[in-house]
Amino acid sequence: MNQIVIWTIVILAGLGLLLAVVLYLVALKFKVEEDPRIEQIEKTLPGANCGGCGYAGCHAFADSAVKASDLSAHFCPVGGNEVMKKVSEILGYAMVEKAPQVAVVRCNGSCAVRPVVNIYDGEKSCRVKAALYSGDTGCPFGCLGCGDCVNACEFGALSMNPETGLPVLDESKCVACGKCVKACPKKLIELRPKGPRGMREAVLCRNEDKGPVAKKACANACIGCGICVKTCTHDAITLENNIAYIDPAKCKLCRECEAMCPTGAIHGVNFPKELDKAAVKERIAKRKEVSNE
Repeated sequence: MNQIVIWTIVILAGLGLLLAVVLYLVALKFKVEEDPRIEQIEKTLPGANCGGCGYAGCHAFADSAVKASDLSAHFCPVGGNEVMKKVSEILGYAMVEKAPQVAVVRCNGSCAVRPVVNIYDGEKSCRVKAALYSGDTGCPFGCLGCGDCVNACEFGALSMNPETGLPVLDESKCVACGKCVKACPKKLIELRPKGPRGMREAVLCRNEDKGPVAKKACANACIGCGICVKTCTHDAITLENNIAYIDPAKCKLCRECEAMCPTGAIHGVNFPKELDKAAVKERIAKRKEVSNE
């Protein structure tokens, strides 16, 4: 009996050793040599694996960058230009700098100006809520307030303000990975250039309803009046589907559109001084008088 057990063990051990040798030889035969630069680039990257670059993770980004003929289609939002400079040096490619970006929540319909018209008693998820109905306020385009964007952010850059019911961004933590953009079912969040010294203008509304309807649902809604379009002397503002949109590439940060907006849908961020609407309106009026002479 003992001999049978011993022989069984010997045979199994022998088979295991034989299979191990076979697998080793197969691995050697079909081994794919990986470009050492892939590992170099992966070590250079932040290792967040956030997917903000458009790839599954840092390794996938590094692999694609090595195979690419240039870096025009590759950018790590977490590492920014500093990291991309190192990547370009490893590959010997020209460095393509990009302006720093930040997430912008295009809704300023706080609880005070966008009253609740019904009570939602379901799962606390914007995606679930959006799938069930248009929301618990009169605006079918506004923030649903469940914080899916907050949960999606891996860097702690977003939090919900209990007073306004809207997400608040901490710019110092935002890396523009875009996860919050994908998480919002209402498409309210977009990535925009930070702007010089962090200053920028944006229309914080996505309501496509016509003026009276939009205004009834939210006091701060863009009503598509076009005053901002007519005011802007830089052709930076367009009006489409009853919503004004400011092109950050054309905006000169004069803040005239913000001063003239009748509903307060346009917001300026990080300006050193508070906007003097009266002074701006007076300046515009004088300019019109000169042009009419």
